[in-house]
Amino acid sequence: MLVSLSLDKSISKDVAIMVDVLRASATINVALNNFNKIIAVKDKNRAIELAKEHNAVLAGERDGAPIPGFDTGNSPVAIKNFSGDTLVLTTTNGTRILEGMEAKALVGSFVNAKAVSQKASEIAEDHIEIVMAGVRGRFAIEDFLGAGEIISHLKNYELDEMALAAYMASRDEEMVKKAVMNSKSSLTLQKLGFLDDIKFSIKKDIYDIIPIYEKGIIKNYTN
Repeated sequence: MLVSLSLDKSISKDVAIMVDVLRASATINVALNNFNKIIAVKDKNRAIELAKEHNAVLAGERDGAPIPGFDTGNSPVAIKNFSGDTLVLTTTNGTRILEGMEAKALVGSFVNAKAVSQKASEIAEDHIEIVMAGVRGRFAIEDFLGAGEIISHLKNYELDEMALAAYMASRDEEMVKKAVMNSKSSLTLQKLGFLDDIKFSIKKDIYDIIPIYEKGIIKNYTN
């Protein structure tokens, strides 16, 4: 089994895990406790249309800030206050990456690293790709380290050099926390008042949910 690490674009036709640490991956995990499904949308206007069509809660952000007129932003802490059948979610990076995946697409991060890695190893034939969402195509250290946490549960497979580097970098827990807290993404979110979101998003294995994305819909794999 090959485990590889990519940025922004997915190449796998087998199993891929999208990692958007701050904050889509965590928000999706939290939301699947309170919603039956999440409609993930890249386009903001399309998200508004779908929310009306499905009588859904509408959540989203652009560059970290909540979108005016939406019910809530892309916040794992705030989304706990909402529930229903359907959540429509649009984000700057995470939902865009999911739309480009051709493999069986899972969503992972620190919050569900063990569960998502175990499911990936069960369903993959020969390739598990970890895809860092990044920020508009640019490297984001938090996604690199979140990927490393997932890879730590897959370390006995064949790791490509990027995957091996992420795994090694993620082993110093205190350094990981410091790096994420001081990342560009984190500092932007802190200025916007989302420090609690950041602290929540780097908690390890607090969910055993396995979000799977298929044809625009995210559900819990176990459902």
